[in-house]
Amino acid sequence: MKILVVEDNPSVSSMLELFFSKEGLEGEFAGDGLEGYRKFQEGKFDLLILDWMLPGMEGIALCRKIRETGSEVPIIMLTAKDSESDQVIGFEMGADDYVTKPFSPLTLMARIKAVTRRARKGEVGDDGIRTSHFHVRKETREVVKDGQAIDNLTPKEFDLLVFFLQHPKQVFSREQLLEQVWGYQFYGDERTVDVHIKRLRKKIPEGDQLFHTVWGVGYKFEELAG
Repeated sequence: MKILVVEDNPSVSSMLELFFSKEGLEGEFAGDGLEGYRKFQEGKFDLLILDWMLPGMEGIALCRKIRETGSEVPIIMLTAKDSESDQVIGFEMGADDYVTKPFSPLTLMARIKAVTRRARKGEVGDDGIRTSHFHVRKETREVVKDGQAIDNLTPKEFDLLVFFLQHPKQVFSREQLLEQVWGYQFYGDERTVDVHIKRLRKKIPEGDQLFHTVWGVGYKFEELAG
């Protein structure tokens, strides 16, 4: 696996380089956003790890610029920012996951395995998912609801929608959704799920009537009749 890390802190980069070596991963490193974008354009990577605060071009702007090229390479944001509003910005720009500094290399490794595993599953061709109101093609990541294309979903919002469509009316805790959709065990940040549910309710027509909060438990998805 080849990973591009864009991080301006030399000690963090050194730590990751040593850890990648032990894990058998190939790491390439850039110290600012502009260099990171150049390396992205010139190379082929299985995963990108972007620091939020970077010289030249901030990580969040770099994430958006990469997504504007049409690339769906998994992206993990590394940052000291941990407010819900910051997470919303990161996910909206196309990040797949979000690791808060300081972090354990083992925790980061779990996230790396999770997002790349989910990306590989998304590459498998399929005949699509059809429900009363939705038609979703996982191969091309297209979503149509009642004849209207929903084309502004981030990669992880798409994954979460697909999971709910495949498990209608079932109630899932936030921990279960993290494990099933993000692919890792619960590490204490339930807001990741809440942020994505909030975004789906906003982006999908009548979304607030599709994604239901089950108080004290979690969430379920149930389509309107018709």
